[in-house]
Amino acid sequence: MLPGQSPAADPHRAPFRRRHLLATGLAALAAPALAQEAWPQRGVRITVPFAPGGTTDIPARIIAEHLARRLGKSFVVENRSGAGGALGIRTVAQATDTHALLHSTSAVAILPALQRDPGFDPLTDLVPVTLTAASPILLMVRADSPFRDLAAYLARARAEPGGVSFGTAGIGTTVHFAGEVLRARAGLDLLHIPYRGSAPSATALLAGEVASGFLSPIEVLPHIRAGRLRPLATCGRRRSPLLPETPTITELVPEYDGVELWFGLFGSRDLPAEAVATLMRELAPLRTGAPLAERMAELGAETLLDGPGPLAARMRAEVPLWQSIATRAGIPRE
Repeated sequence: MLPGQSPAADPHRAPFRRRHLLATGLAALAAPALAQEAWPQRGVRITVPFAPGGTTDIPARIIAEHLARRLGKSFVVENRSGAGGALGIRTVAQATDTHALLHSTSAVAILPALQRDPGFDPLTDLVPVTLTAASPILLMVRADSPFRDLAAYLARARAEPGGVSFGTAGIGTTVHFAGEVLRARAGLDLLHIPYRGSAPSATALLAGEVASGFLSPIEVLPHIRAGRLRPLATCGRRRSPLLPETPTITELVPEYDGVELWFGLFGSRDLPAEAVATLMRELAPLRTGAPLAERMAELGAETLLDGPGPLAARMRAEVPLWQSIATRAGIPRE
């Protein structure tokens, strides 16, 4: 550089400055991308909004152990039960970090229909990651029931308004809504008998206290195999691989909205798309292999892990559906 000449005017220094500025700019642009790709940067909490040991808790713990092994960070399952699941769901919906996940049942879509202020909006406060599994809901009768098929069941219900009863695990449960959707779509006057849980509901059906029941496979498969109970139909949109000979309700009532028991993985509202992609990439081996697929099959459920799209679509369809069905059924909001 000549005496009195500024650094900017130095013809030898100018190319160096341009290279330096270009490198600095590229580094600045790359920094956010690198930071996003590094998720998780620390331990992750997976909240289950129900008590330990249940059907929602089991897959969450298998997933947590698998992700910890694959990603080299801790994934801790935390059970926060209460308010029908709303307490645990709120914990993630109101979280301010990107390392909070939720593993829930379809309660996340149902609660706004049952509670005036559940403390979250399931369509805006949670980021769908994936459906983890789904289990059919079965319309069951005793083996000696006079209803030999779904057509006979529907015919009796139409002929005797209020004369055909169905038991469920309680008001506002997914199995209750499965019955209410049938009542609404088929124009039936069915008598709902709620019980305090799935096991008492199955026991009541076995004892003949109710004419039918909406139940999940985990409660009824042993009784089906023993010849004590018989399925009339499944409530999903397609026949269940567990009972391929059993028709769906939609085969006789096309207007029926398919209803399933499902489990889904969500993130807090700030979970980045890169984190969702990372989760789906690492969860892929669990789709068909042990231990998740085998354990869910034992519980009568099908492992899905099909990405955020199907879960988001299900939420968009079910949140307003349950609100309309709850209003029609006269279920009061707490």
